[in-house]
Amino acid sequence: MSRTEITFRPRSRLLQLLGDQLIRSARLAVFELVKNSYDADARKVVVSMNNLGSSDATITVSDDGEGMSAKIVRDIWFVPGHDHKEKTKLAGTRSELGRSPLGEKGVGRFAAHKLGNKIKLVTKANGHDEVFVDLDWGKLMEKEYLEDASATIVERPAEVFDSAKTGTKIEISDLRDDQWSKGDLRRLYRDITSICSPFDGPDEFDVTLEVPGREGEFDDIPDTVEILKRAPWHFRFTFDGDKFEWKYEFRPPANLVGRIERRKLNSSSSERLLLPRTPGSKKTDVLTATAELLEGIGPVSGEFYVYDRGPEVLGKGAEKQLVTRFLDANGGVRVYRDGVRVYNYGDEDDDWLSLDHRRFITPTKNISRNNVLGAISVSAETSGQLKEKTNREGFVENSAYDALKRIVLGAFQILETERALDKEAIRKTERKPVQVESDRIKDPIAEIRRLAEQEKLSDKFAPSIDRLEKNYNELRETMLQAGLSGLGLATVFHEIQHGVTALLRRAKGGASVEDIVQQAQELEQLLNGISGLLRKSEKTTISARDLVKKVRQASLIRFRTHRVELVSPLMQDGDSDFDIKINSRLFVGAMTNLLDNSFYWMRARWPSRPADNAPSPRKIYIGASDDFEFGPAIVIADTGPGFQDDPETLVEPFFTRRPDGMGLGFYYTNLVMELSGGELVFPHVDEVDVPKGFDGALVAMVFPGK
Repeated sequence: MSRTEITFRPRSRLLQLLGDQLIRSARLAVFELVKNSYDADARKVVVSMNNLGSSDATITVSDDGEGMSAKIVRDIWFVPGHDHKEKTKLAGTRSELGRSPLGEKGVGRFAAHKLGNKIKLVTKANGHDEVFVDLDWGKLMEKEYLEDASATIVERPAEVFDSAKTGTKIEISDLRDDQWSKGDLRRLYRDITSICSPFDGPDEFDVTLEVPGREGEFDDIPDTVEILKRAPWHFRFTFDGDKFEWKYEFRPPANLVGRIERRKLNSSSSERLLLPRTPGSKKTDVLTATAELLEGIGPVSGEFYVYDRGPEVLGKGAEKQLVTRFLDANGGVRVYRDGVRVYNYGDEDDDWLSLDHRRFITPTKNISRNNVLGAISVSAETSGQLKEKTNREGFVENSAYDALKRIVLGAFQILETERALDKEAIRKTERKPVQVESDRIKDPIAEIRRLAEQEKLSDKFAPSIDRLEKNYNELRETMLQAGLSGLGLATVFHEIQHGVTALLRRAKGGASVEDIVQQAQELEQLLNGISGLLRKSEKTTISARDLVKKVRQASLIRFRTHRVELVSPLMQDGDSDFDIKINSRLFVGAMTNLLDNSFYWMRARWPSRPADNAPSPRKIYIGASDDFEFGPAIVIADTGPGFQDDPETLVEPFFTRRPDGMGLGFYYTNLVMELSGGELVFPHVDEVDVPKGFDGALVAMVFPGK
């Protein structure tokens, strides 16, 4: 048996692969060279592209940074994978301008090889001669192994740089691609100008792009500051582990000034950051952000400018085209570390927060990527667990990255909720006040009947219209009793309302009798088909006490799991009981929705699970009340943070302040109360007799009196 000691012998083409295949595009390669200038403490960087479209085309990146001595060029620049920047970052060492290195893998310098085959490096450090290196990549690749691919470092008196100045200049020729289209240059211009955060970018770091002979191709690119001024919504937040603070502002567009109020909101001093769930997470996971979540990330802040492309907000004509084009090219949420952009977050094909998917799921509330200009900021010194991929396309998708996404989406959800309120106010300026759900069907049907009587056509219309109304009511009841509290419930009702409204338009528009009757019959058949899929259940008389016991039994495991104390004198014969004639299946589902809301928000207010042998601050009260003129009521109160919104808003479909919530719980419960002839009421604590300490949400299910 023989043993032979060997070493790796990397082939010369390895360096070409580092530049050519690890960096996705020429634009990203230029971006990497500019980041190197930032790490060198440059104040000014000039990217110059000359003679594009010819064999003499060059790309030059020049800076006034600290430059490199011959020793640094030899021992660091010529050593792929050198870890000096990573060590500097881990040690917390900062440059004279207070910068922490953005690079850490030692391969960014090979971005130059992505751009062209010939590279001339000129650099000068303080107190040293100028250093010149001339690399011909084609000749280097002729050598089979990297150890044989040599280059010459020349030290000389200053020729390019003034003897008293420092800096680095990299000129790349024999370009891989010398045909840069107008679109390519404009995208590069956006990359160059967005390298620093528009909100908290580093001082004294200016990057410019020069393309002699083609300057006019950038003339019509709007100024970012001017576009930001046109945003109706502005939101910013900070989270440092101890405090979560945010500010929100809605500035009505000019055509709505005087018709809708400007709004400014600030977070409360005790507000917590609520987190959306991640795929695979359990319902018992922590709902609020803690200091532990920021480990390896450090403090996170963000700023968002949000737009709406509808004509009632954005208007029409040149103004709309200006903003729309800018958003199409720049919309998204970018990430900045020490004020310098982390590529490719916020790029044209990047949706790292899945904003477009969220918008697709809940279109009436969530904001799409191309309607927001946003920036997320972290510190290079404290975000060591956010590691950039070697290919420079974002962070490694580890637990720290997942935590960053949850934090950002948690804050973003507040913006979406408040914006939804303003959007609804805008819509109300264009239409009648919101009707109760049943009236949205009853009113147009009554109008159709009136038109039929006016035209003496009741005998032809009445049978179809009567059956249509009857089938709608049956459908609504059966859908509710089946517990369809998801997206389908609101969507189906919306489509039925749309169909009835279209029928009314035809009646008003002079359509033929046969046409109107046919459409009514088709809608009737649609309702019949859906109703047949759902099981019916008759109304029965049940006591309020027995109903509450059913609800408690259905939620018993959740009371135990979340350590929630139930206080219910009604179940212990302590309150006046009363009988209700209802569909008990519907009401168990409706009350369970109310309890679900209480469970969630009490966990948000009291995030630490109480010990089994300690009193729990999480409590729910369920009792009977005769404080309402309309009739007897079941009252549910809790020790959560309470409601922030008015009752009309709370029962709107898709409105919610819960991250990842559908916003259909109160909507569903309100429909159940309507169906029973009752009311869902959100009284003030002074209006109802509830025990002391239940200072959170308060809801009353009021039933018609005898």
